[in-house]
Amino acid sequence: MDISSLIQKNDRKIIFIILDGIGGLPVNGKTELEAANKPNLDALARVSACGMHIPVAYGITPGSGPGHFGVFGYDPLKYEIGRGVLEALGLGIELQKTDVALRCNYATLKDDIIVDRRAGRIPTEKNIELTAKLSEQIKEIDDVKIILKPGKEHRFCLVMRFPKNITEKQAMVTDTDPQKEGKPPAQPIPLNEESREVSEIAKKFIERAREILKNEEKANYVLLRGFSALPHIPSFEEKYRLKACSIAVYPMYRGITRLLGMETLSVEGDIKEEVETLKKVYKDYDFVFVHIKKIDSFGEDGNFEGKVKKIEEFDNYLPEIVSLNPDTLVITGDHSTPSLLKAHSWHPVPLLINSPYVLGGLVNGFTERECFKGELGIIPATAIMPLVLANTLRLRKFGA
Repeated sequence: MDISSLIQKNDRKIIFIILDGIGGLPVNGKTELEAANKPNLDALARVSACGMHIPVAYGITPGSGPGHFGVFGYDPLKYEIGRGVLEALGLGIELQKTDVALRCNYATLKDDIIVDRRAGRIPTEKNIELTAKLSEQIKEIDDVKIILKPGKEHRFCLVMRFPKNITEKQAMVTDTDPQKEGKPPAQPIPLNEESREVSEIAKKFIERAREILKNEEKANYVLLRGFSALPHIPSFEEKYRLKACSIAVYPMYRGITRLLGMETLSVEGDIKEEVETLKKVYKDYDFVFVHIKKIDSFGEDGNFEGKVKKIEEFDNYLPEIVSLNPDTLVITGDHSTPSLLKAHSWHPVPLLINSPYVLGGLVNGFTERECFKGELGIIPATAIMPLVLANTLRLRKFGA
């Protein structure tokens, strides 16, 4: 159902927090949420509506883009946005209709085998140095302008700016990331005849980058991911009549919210800096989104204890967020990232909605097993925003 006709404006405030990759699986009998000492999060859960959400569909493992679009109420199966576009927007690149954007990794290649997909998570300073070197030596390939910009750690962005408009179909090229160490890099394969030109430019870029980086100890190769062209998508304000902003450290998540038309605040540092920014801007918006990244990073690294400690760190700052007295406070994740799997997974994601208009009292804490007992049940991610609007009294009655 399209709820746009039911939306009404008021002065109530929403804080929406994504603990990236929060869901987990048991190791020695406990998930990361169960192992964490998080008294503030557990106390909040006890007086909140809790449940689990399915990011895309049962059994489907989502990327970060689909995971976020789902919780923001955009059907990820309808709005399939390429990660390259999100990364470019997050880094502040003003994309044009002539562009193909890619989200890239520096990687370590040995004997034509990828031995580290993330080049040891090189320092961002080294990334900046290497990206500047590539930018200086690869300015254009076959009349296609090459635009490079460093991201965090091992990530950087590549934009191919063609002398003509590019459709989403023309950008349909496969990633070169093999997804696992111990395999050779894949080739950028065109998925249709129209995307062959983009594929050829990608191959030439990889060859030239490899030559330039060949003497680097770790970051001696590049992996290209998320080939994508600029799509059309309705803005968050158009959809919900909410003046919204986002607070995120990592470029991709700033890109997601910039694509949705949110005012996107660039924040350095981590949870402390994000919470301080939230406190400064909270009163100026109807909806403030805060993205906490490193929980997911530890999950992907298989670092159970690191993920637990990051959850505990967030818990220490939660009282400062609660003290702002938002009318509706949402805490969830975009997907699950169990340390056991060292990857995103298909498992449902814990969800908490706190407002004066919830039943509450059904769970003892914020964990996967407790949230399964909550009043929200198991819902699709796209149902979260209608519930948030309802709890903020922003939806009129339907029908007579």
